[in-house]
Amino acid sequence: MKALVKKRARIARVRAAQHLLAASAAANAEAQVTSLESNAAKLASLRDSLSMTVGPVSGATLQNRGELALRLDNARHGLAGAIASAKTTAERKIAERLEARQRQESAAKLDARAVQALAEWSEARMAASFRPRLSKTEEGEY
Repeated sequence: MKALVKKRARIARVRAAQHLLAASAAANAEAQVTSLESNAAKLASLRDSLSMTVGPVSGATLQNRGELALRLDNARHGLAGAIASAKTTAERKIAERLEARQRQESAAKLDARAVQALAEWSEARMAASFRPRLSKTEEGEY
């Protein structure tokens, strides 16, 4: 019975560690999504900052701004696939974290039941081993 309690406790510890790992992986995936979205927003902000100044502008300046704007747009649009992939990965990691949490809670319940069963078994054993002694009376009867 004690071996069962130790085994269930070990399983509960492993499940807790698995949940921590899954939570960490989910947080990393969410951070990756946030980082990619932030980069896309920065690229869009840079692109919008390329406004034309008032007054005469040379053709070379106009061409350079147009080239830079095109490159920024291409980079931002190139991030769209990476962002979608990162969101999918983050959703999968969140689902894995939830599954790990459910397994952890299940293992904790099994551990608690095993501890309770051991306590009940110990009490029953102690009660069974206790036999009241009858003292002998003066007449020799029990």
